[in-house]
Amino acid sequence: MEKAKIEKLIIIGSGPAGLTAAIYGARGNLIPLVIAGREAGGQLILTSDVDDYPGFDQGIQGPELMARMRKQAERFNTRFINEDVVSIDLKTRPFLIKTENHELRTKSLIIATGASAMWLGLPSEERFRGKGVSACAVCDGFFFKDKSVIVVGGGDAAMREVQYLSKICKNVTVVHRRDVFRAQPALIEQVKGKPNVKFLFNTTIVEFLGQDKLAGVRLKSTRDGSLSEMTIDGVFVAIGHKPNTDFLKGQLELDEKGYVVRQPADETHTKVPGVFVAGDVSDRRYRQAVTAAGAGCKAVFDVEEYLENLR
Repeated sequence: MEKAKIEKLIIIGSGPAGLTAAIYGARGNLIPLVIAGREAGGQLILTSDVDDYPGFDQGIQGPELMARMRKQAERFNTRFINEDVVSIDLKTRPFLIKTENHELRTKSLIIATGASAMWLGLPSEERFRGKGVSACAVCDGFFFKDKSVIVVGGGDAAMREVQYLSKICKNVTVVHRRDVFRAQPALIEQVKGKPNVKFLFNTTIVEFLGQDKLAGVRLKSTRDGSLSEMTIDGVFVAIGHKPNTDFLKGQLELDEKGYVVRQPADETHTKVPGVFVAGDVSDRRYRQAVTAAGAGCKAVFDVEEYLENLR
């Protein structure tokens, strides 16, 4: 395993948060090293049309946006390691990070590993991602204006998706496998009062139907197992997100869902001095590329202040 010098700043993650941090860090002479991971680029790599990121009046494809951000970071001599983190030790100084082929030490660290949307796990679901199946209403709802869609889920995230889509779409059907929602009562009441929202309880999607794009779904009753089909333009899966923090267990404080706890809650600091966090890995609410990018910028400013105080 190759050993390296002590870095000023290592960034783990190569989505909008990590790459923005790299750009700002490089321009601030922190000479950042980015551990990009084997699946670099974050969730935008799985996103087709991105119409809500500022600066692209005609929109941009998710993979192209991430490629441009990486090239911009490389322009300022950011270095990249395209490997996953194997282990991390935040109890030693400088911090120790091991990837598959490198042993790295750093004075400061930004965690920007993001969160992954949870999916239903159906083979047909993967086929139609970006072609009618989405996990983000704010990102993709506009493409379904005046159309009929389904939201899958029964928690707070699902109710917020329904609330947003009900303002855009002709009809919104909520498909939930149980007979009651887990969401906050206030959120449930907000969507129940909307005339274009209806509910299918005790129901699951077992197959997504269509040719080049989604055309419908096959539904199954959890009560009697009966099958039915529904013609639909889009499906939004809202059953939660899983932050990519397994490698941080025992090293950083995580909340009950695995998100990194910030100190204070609206900043980038963690309980470990010198370790900062940016993007969806600590964001349970907004989960947007632009908010992640903003957090990456803020994290670098906090790193600069921290390193300055070390002198």
